[in-house]
Amino acid sequence: MTDKLPQKVRVWRVRVMTATWLSYAGFYFCRKNYSIAKSTLLDTLQISASEIAHVFTAYLVAYMLGQFMTSYLGRKTALRNLLLGGMALSLLCNVVFGFNTLLGPAGYWPLVLFMVLNGFAQATGWPGNVGMLGNWLRRKERGRYMAGWATCYQIGSVLAKTFAAFMLAIGGAIWSFWGAAIVLFAVWIFFYFNGKDRPEDVGLDPMIEEVEVAAPVLKPGEVKAKTYLGWSRNTALSVLFMGMAYFVFKFLRYALDSWSPLAIESLFGLEASDAGFVSTAFDWVGFLGVLAGGFISDRWFKGRRYQTVILMTVGMLGAFIFLATAGVSSLLMFGIGLSLCGFMLMGPDSLLSGVGAVDVGGKQQAVVAAGIINGLGSIGPIFQEELIGWIVTHHGHQASFYLLIAVALAGVVATMYLGYRSRRGLSTL
Repeated sequence: MTDKLPQKVRVWRVRVMTATWLSYAGFYFCRKNYSIAKSTLLDTLQISASEIAHVFTAYLVAYMLGQFMTSYLGRKTALRNLLLGGMALSLLCNVVFGFNTLLGPAGYWPLVLFMVLNGFAQATGWPGNVGMLGNWLRRKERGRYMAGWATCYQIGSVLAKTFAAFMLAIGGAIWSFWGAAIVLFAVWIFFYFNGKDRPEDVGLDPMIEEVEVAAPVLKPGEVKAKTYLGWSRNTALSVLFMGMAYFVFKFLRYALDSWSPLAIESLFGLEASDAGFVSTAFDWVGFLGVLAGGFISDRWFKGRRYQTVILMTVGMLGAFIFLATAGVSSLLMFGIGLSLCGFMLMGPDSLLSGVGAVDVGGKQQAVVAAGIINGLGSIGPIFQEELIGWIVTHHGHQASFYLLIAVALAGVVATMYLGYRSRRGLSTL
């Protein structure tokens, strides 16, 4: 294969990358709005912080289970169909959420039910889009392209939270949900015409570059090596350990996503919409962290990821210590702390769940690796929602920051173990 791809391939690749980027960013519009509307829902539904945490916990459990479901279905069903179905169900749930805000306290259990449905719908987003994109990228260019593509969940988060805060300010919580549904419907239409699983689906040659190794001829008495989901034992363990490390990053990312607007309101007396705007600092600077992580791992470490993951995770621990100490002294310092956390957290987050999943799992199994890593990681948000909800209710926001420091420290230990496996040649991370 020559370095320069044919014009038609390049055009279609731009279309697919754009469609998948918009798809995942669009999914965010129909889930980030909940954290922005959380304080309003506390008043509307007349419930406590712990009870509002139960709603999102229900979503997170469904989301976690849905990751494994998608990794299974992605081997048997067109990813395009999974994603179109997931987007459609998610936007319909948000239409229901809008009506739900009109029910008062009676809307609590319907909200829980449709949050579960939304969790399963949203779970198709990451593994489905990563799996689709993996079929359109060559290994030597995968790091830089996927670093740019992975900004969909930083820029998408910023746009989603900004949009939700704006709609909350002008139309109330009901339009935070209905407006998001309209945005995702527009994305659905674009994806319908531009999202394709593989080059072969549009009459192009497959982008196959990984050498297919013929099965070895076994000598008499030899036993064929056991495989797991088509992987060797070391590869399967690498995916498992990456998922366990990713638990930390999703715990911390969702903790700040879910609770920082409420913390800003409580600590500094801002209105809900203004607190929502301030909370986007985490995502704005996190976007730069993703680009930096991809650039550093390609330029300085020749496509290996573990060194960058370790360095940025150590920096992340320092950022959370800053947030818990200096950050609570003023709104400006809190914004700086959020920004530092975003930069240091988002880099390793994207490397583990995006390009790392494709590199370790292989192009043909990218959807499976991404689903398993993200599925195991998605257990983290479940724990954070309940733990932080309980801590905030009984001990206040300051105590929750100490929990985040402890989890960040666990992340340093986990990523150092991944580095140890990579240095010994047990992983391609």
